Amino acid sequence: MQEKYKPLFTPWKIRDVEIKNRIVLCPMGGTSLFGWMEPNHFDKVAADFFMERAKHDVGLIIPGIAPLKDTIGGRWLYKNKRMFRQLKEYMTEFHKTGAKMFIQLTAGFGRSFAITDMLVPMLKNKVLGALAKPFVDISYICASPSELPSRWAEDVTCRALTKKEIEDMIFAFAETARLCKEAGVDGVEVHAVHEGYLLDQFTLPYTNKRTDEYGGSFENRYRFPVEVVKAIKQACGENYPVSLRYSVLSKTKDFCVGAMPGEVYDEIGRDMAESERAAKYLQDAGYDMLNADNGTYDAWYWAHPPAYMPKNCNLDDVAHIKKFVDIPVVCAGRMEPDTAAEAISEGRIDAMGVARQFLADGEWVTKLKDDRLDDIRPCICCHNACFAMAHYKGVANDETFDDASHMARCALNPQTMQGHKYDIIPAKKQKTVAVIGGGIGGMETARIATLRGHKVTIYEKSDKLGGVFVAAAAPAFKEKDKALIKWYTKQINDLNIPVRFNCEIKDVNALEEDEVVVATGAVARKMNIKGIERAIEAVEYLNGAQVGNDVVVIGGGLTGCEIAYDLFLKGKNPSIVEMKNDLIAVRGVCLANSSYLRDFFRYEKVPVYLESKVGEISANSVTVIGADGKKTEIKADDVIVSVGYTPAPVAADGKRVSVVGDADKVGNLRTVIWRAWDVALSL
Repeated sequence: MQEKYKPLFTPWKIRDVEIKNRIVLCPMGGTSLFGWMEPNHFDKVAADFFMERAKHDVGLIIPGIAPLKDTIGGRWLYKNKRMFRQLKEYMTEFHKTGAKMFIQLTAGFGRSFAITDMLVPMLKNKVLGALAKPFVDISYICASPSELPSRWAEDVTCRALTKKEIEDMIFAFAETARLCKEAGVDGVEVHAVHEGYLLDQFTLPYTNKRTDEYGGSFENRYRFPVEVVKAIKQACGENYPVSLRYSVLSKTKDFCVGAMPGEVYDEIGRDMAESERAAKYLQDAGYDMLNADNGTYDAWYWAHPPAYMPKNCNLDDVAHIKKFVDIPVVCAGRMEPDTAAEAISEGRIDAMGVARQFLADGEWVTKLKDDRLDDIRPCICCHNACFAMAHYKGVANDETFDDASHMARCALNPQTMQGHKYDIIPAKKQKTVAVIGGGIGGMETARIATLRGHKVTIYEKSDKLGGVFVAAAAPAFKEKDKALIKWYTKQINDLNIPVRFNCEIKDVNALEEDEVVVATGAVARKMNIKGIERAIEAVEYLNGAQVGNDVVVIGGGLTGCEIAYDLFLKGKNPSIVEMKNDLIAVRGVCLANSSYLRDFFRYEKVPVYLESKVGEISANSVTVIGADGKKTEIKADDVIVSVGYTPAPVAADGKRVSVVGDADKVGNLRTVIWRAWDVALSL
C-alpha cells in the first residue's frame, strides 16, 4: 500500500462500535436488504452483494434505503418477523469478515418520489388513486410536510402528511431499529435530513409551510428527525449507534433549480448558518454520526455528482460542519482516496463515503491496499444503470419499470446486483473467435470470451484501442472515461489477447475463426441543410478539430450538450439548437446529470434555442427557425453537428456472426457492455 493511503486504514469508533478502517460503503437506492419495489423480504441478491464487498476490506457498510412501509402493498417492515430472523443468520456470517453494518431506514420521499407518467393520473385523480391504493398508495408515498409540487411532475401537487401518519412513522422507526438490533445489526441510519427527502423537507423553509408543532420555528422544523432518534434510543438504548444521513447545504435556488459550484446565490433551503446550528442540535438530540454531503433533488448533482462536478465536491462544506459537532462525520461526493486520506489525517473528516465505485468494482478497496490501482475499474458517474431516472419538460420520470425496480445495477459491470445472470462459466467447447472492432463493445466481448476459455483475436482498423469512446473521453472533465480506456487496454494486455492494428476487415468470410463478433460501431446521421458542408461532425471536434470562438451546436442531446459545455470551459461562445422542447429529452440519462447541464447553461447564459431547427448555414452565421416560424440569425465561426448515429455493421453474409455495440443498436455504455456480455456468454 502506498504511504499516502494509510490514514484510510486506521480504526475509529461510532459510540462503542469500532470500525476497522475509514472506508464507508454509502447507501444506494436499490440495495436494500429488505427488497425495493416489491413486498419486503430478506433480499438474497443484495445480501450477496454486500457480503462480497465485506470480504474485500470495507470498514462500514450501509445498505440502501429501506422504506418503513412497502411501496408495493403497504406492509410495515416491523411486521415481517421472519425477515429479521433471516437477517440475524446473515449477520452472524457477515461479521466473520470483520466489517460492520448499519441499516438505513427511511420515512420516505415526499415530493422527491420519482413518479412515472403511469403513476401521475393516480395523484391527479382521487378515484384512480383510491382504486390503486391496495397495491400502490401513491398519495401516501408522495405525501410531504405541506402541499408541494412534485419534483418530477411539476403540475402534480403532493398532499401534506397528517400528524397521525407522522406518529406512525416514528413508532415504525423505533420498532424496526429494535428488530435490527436484535438481529445483530451494528447500528441504524436515519434517512434523512438529506437530499430533499421527506425528513429533510420538514426541516427546510421552502418545503415546510405547516402551522402546527412540525412547522414554523427552527425547533419545529427539526422536530420530526429529533423525535425519531429519541424514539430509537428509547427502544434500543443510548449506546445503540444511530447515524443520520445529512446534507450540510441544500445548494438550492428555487424549486427545480440548483446552484452551480462556486456560485454566489440566495439559499432557500439550509444555509451554512443554519447547518452549523442544526448539526449540533441533531447531535444533542441523540445522533451518533453524520453521513454527510450536500444538495436536494432540486440540486441533485451535489448528492449524485456527474462527471461535470468537481472531485471531492462536498469536502470543504462537510469539513466545516465537523467543527460544530463532537460525533464522527463521513464525507461523500466524488471522493478520491488520496484527498480523503489527507483530510482524515488532518482531522477534517472521520471517514470517506463511497457509493457507486462499489458497483463498478467490488474489490477496489483490496486493490488499493495491494497497490493494484491500474486494475480498479473506474466508475464514470454516468448513472446509466444505477439511477437511470430521466426527467425533462412534459415527462415525469421517464424510466422503465425494470430499471425502477432494479436500481443499483452498473453500466460497466453487468454482474452487479443481477444475481447469477452474468456468471462467467467456462465454455463447454473452446472456439476461436474474431472480434472486428476494438472499441468498448469489442474489447468487452473479447475479455469475457477469453475468460471463458475461447481464443480471441481483435481486428482493429486504427492504431489504437477504444473506438469512438476515445473521442467521447476527450474533454477535460472526462478523466474517468480516459481511465476506463486505460483499464480496458490493460485487461486486453494482461489476458494476452492479440490485437491486429491497422487491419480493416471488409469480408468476414475471409476470416478463419469459428465465430465472428462484429463491433464496428455506427456512423453519424447526415442532415439535408443548405450549407451543411461547412459543418463538422461531433466526433471530428472531439478528435481535435479546431473551431473559432462562436460555435453553433446542432443537437441538444447528451453529446451536443457535453460539447457545448466543453466549448464554454475552453472560453468559446457556444449556442445550442434543439428541435425538442427541452435539452437531453431522452430516456436513460439521469436527472442528476441532465439537470446539471441545464442549470449550467441557464446560469452561464449560454443561448439555447428549443423547438427550433436550422434553416441555413452561411459563411459566418446560422439561421434558426423557431416553432412560430420566426427566423433568428446566430453568429457562427464554426458549426458542429450532433444529431445521432446509425449502426454500421460490416457485411456478414454466409457466416455465423454476432453483432455488439453501436453496430447492433446505438445506445450508451450500458447497452454496449451488457450486449457484449450476452454475446460472449453465448459463444
